[in-house]
Amino acid sequence: MKRRVVVTGIGSVSCLGHNTPEAWNLLISGHSRISRLSNTSYDTIPSKVAAQIPLGSGKGEFNVNDHFHDKQLRAMAPGTVFAVVAAREALKDAQWSPQNQDSKQRTGVAVGMGMVSLNDICATNDALKTRYNRVSPYFVPKILLNMAAGHISMEFGFQGPNHAVSTACATGAHAIGDGFRFIQNAFADVMVCGAAESCITPLSVAGFCRIRALSTAFNDFPEQSSRPFDKKRDGFVIGEGAAIVVLEELSHAISRNAKIYAEVLGYGLSGDAAHLTAPQDDGHGAKLAMRMAVKDAGLNLADVSYINAHATSTPLGDGIELKAIKSVLKNHTDSLIVSSTKGAHGHLLGASGSLEAVFTILACKNGIIPPTINLDEACLEAEGIDLVPNQSKKWEGPHRRIALKNSFGFGGTNACLCLGEIVP
Repeated sequence: MKRRVVVTGIGSVSCLGHNTPEAWNLLISGHSRISRLSNTSYDTIPSKVAAQIPLGSGKGEFNVNDHFHDKQLRAMAPGTVFAVVAAREALKDAQWSPQNQDSKQRTGVAVGMGMVSLNDICATNDALKTRYNRVSPYFVPKILLNMAAGHISMEFGFQGPNHAVSTACATGAHAIGDGFRFIQNAFADVMVCGAAESCITPLSVAGFCRIRALSTAFNDFPEQSSRPFDKKRDGFVIGEGAAIVVLEELSHAISRNAKIYAEVLGYGLSGDAAHLTAPQDDGHGAKLAMRMAVKDAGLNLADVSYINAHATSTPLGDGIELKAIKSVLKNHTDSLIVSSTKGAHGHLLGASGSLEAVFTILACKNGIIPPTINLDEACLEAEGIDLVPNQSKKWEGPHRRIALKNSFGFGGTNACLCLGEIVP
């Protein structure tokens, strides 16, 4: 029998909140925290909206000095900062702080990042033009994609698998799926999994604008700019943050009387083999990943009653994902619920899959489906599917609550997690 894997801790940092309960409450009440980019560096760039984490010491601001001292910060990229803070919350929530060597060796980390800190690269390049020794000895470690995982493992002394994933916008879901596999295959009993991202910079925003990926039509109404499945959607809204989950082998969790949020039931992944940035017209890669996740879970497609969609608010991607969902679920779409939470928190790129997995886990636990906000008029592909427009709803029914979490990335990389309400 496969070892069963459950979620015993969650943590997050995003524009919705600096901890998970705060973010969840804002999400299910239908709030958006997307704001306008006010820095003059963005004046010549078409898109001027982002899901930023406000930094500072004021009310509602994230003060990095509350979490790290200056010497630590010199060696950490912003995304790593968010990852470590989210990991601390998740591990505290799981009440997992192993002290003996065996437990530390059976605890691993799988935390990824989609993009490195472009600000650090630009600033260091400028410094090199001035003088060689102005290049920080921390520069290379700061821009390595595995350093979030490295810092977490070092802070807590975890000596199990130390793994980093970088699969663009599928990173967070792949990291959780890989951690799930490590526990299933007995490489570890506990895995700290997820992803982080912090790349809201003029260079990255300009780059995404050049490929016409970002929203530009709602610069004066930022809270309305991310609108998955809506007819007026015109691109995604770049976001930042981190989300971490603690995965644990079921009997291990039970033996220490751990709180259990949900169970990870299956994992599917695939490649489009089609285009650098666009999915296949019929969503073939997405369909493969969803089918694989359900098959891996040992379930029937009819058992799935909720899908937390990748849906980034792009004109092309959202419609294709709905086509793929209809193709896979076929005769079961009448009882299916689909929503995308990106209207509230934007698209966190590499961290999107892990943050949305956290929200899907909480949906399974609490029986509440988060809404798709800014959905005023659904696109044609949505016909016949409940997209939970603008208001959360109860997840009702006589059967076990089972969900899919989709994540798709540039390069045609796809991931799907099957998550479910815990049962004996």
